[in-house]
Amino acid sequence: MDKVRIGIIGFGNMGTGHATYLSKNEVSGAEFTAVCDVSPARLQYAKDNFGADLLTFDNAEALFASNSVDAVIVATPHYDHPRLVIEAFKHNLHVICEKPAGVYTKQVREMNEAAAKSDKVFSMMFNQRTNPLYQKLRDLISSGELGDIKRTNWIITNWYRPQSYYDSGGWRATWAGEGGGVLINQDPHQLDLWQWTTGLMPKRVRAFCAFGKYHDIEVEDDVTAYVEYENGATGLFVTTTGEAPGTNRFEISGDRGKIVIEEGKMTFWRLRVPERQFNAEWKGGFGSPECWKCDIPVSGQNTQHKGITQNFVDAIRKGTPLIAPGAEGIKGLTISNAIHLSAWTDNWVDLPINEDLYYEKLQERINNSSSKKNSSESKTLDIAGTH
Repeated sequence: MDKVRIGIIGFGNMGTGHATYLSKNEVSGAEFTAVCDVSPARLQYAKDNFGADLLTFDNAEALFASNSVDAVIVATPHYDHPRLVIEAFKHNLHVICEKPAGVYTKQVREMNEAAAKSDKVFSMMFNQRTNPLYQKLRDLISSGELGDIKRTNWIITNWYRPQSYYDSGGWRATWAGEGGGVLINQDPHQLDLWQWTTGLMPKRVRAFCAFGKYHDIEVEDDVTAYVEYENGATGLFVTTTGEAPGTNRFEISGDRGKIVIEEGKMTFWRLRVPERQFNAEWKGGFGSPECWKCDIPVSGQNTQHKGITQNFVDAIRKGTPLIAPGAEGIKGLTISNAIHLSAWTDNWVDLPINEDLYYEKLQERINNSSSKKNSSESKTLDIAGTH
């Protein structure tokens, strides 16, 4: 295939962002050919800003049947992701799905089953996987350089959002429109990286969520979650959209030391002798292993969304392995669902979660939701610098 013709479904914040680099031909082997959105104003905006030759559709079925695309980027509100991805596969199209994969794992599991039956390329838009910092961290852990993991701590509170952000769309920060708050909107990146870099999924979760603590919203905007892993390690995940200035610090402790990622840098406090070995051999009472502070050199470019799309196109044209396979989208969502379910039931939640119970509890909140999905007051915001 000489060129992969790409259409974008959902032309809001993220869809417009993808259109910007695609229209500039910044993805080799890709051609931006079509846009789909339910809003006539957004379709006109696409024509006015990305070329009169751009095909526009007001429903996905028309786009799928048009034979104008080989692949689609699904960038609609979250609930629609699995449905549209499944339909795209039925029409023999390749797919990139924006994060999150969906709102609840039962829905995403059906999407993954459809993908497995298809011979098409399926990728998640986990653009933070292109960050050399996290790629290096994953390499250090998987190679055994850090030893067995004992503890993970991620404080990710630099997702500050003012009330005007939530007021920009009637579907935002509602159970019916978005399916959650900071966990489902901002943190899918970190929830994905948490398990992707460490290679660990929790075995159980105990979490506390505050709903509308800092904003006039019905979903969570403040979260503290404690997890336990099969190997005996523990983890802590703290996040909010109501704290300024915020912190982004990821700390992983292992038998051979500690790695910290903060402010775009990686530091490795490396033990000369593994802690368990030192503990068994040292006879001096007080004491600790010799420790070297190492600033880990990290090279390479963080190509973000454009990098994931280039990788996707290369996978279609050349068989290049995917950075973010679509089937892996369920992993971070599983942690997100477990955190919600723990807060809703005020109890521990074991993984794999009870998907039927989660769906039941979610439906209770949807039935009482204030979402106005078709609000005419929705605004498209500039996503520059928001990850």
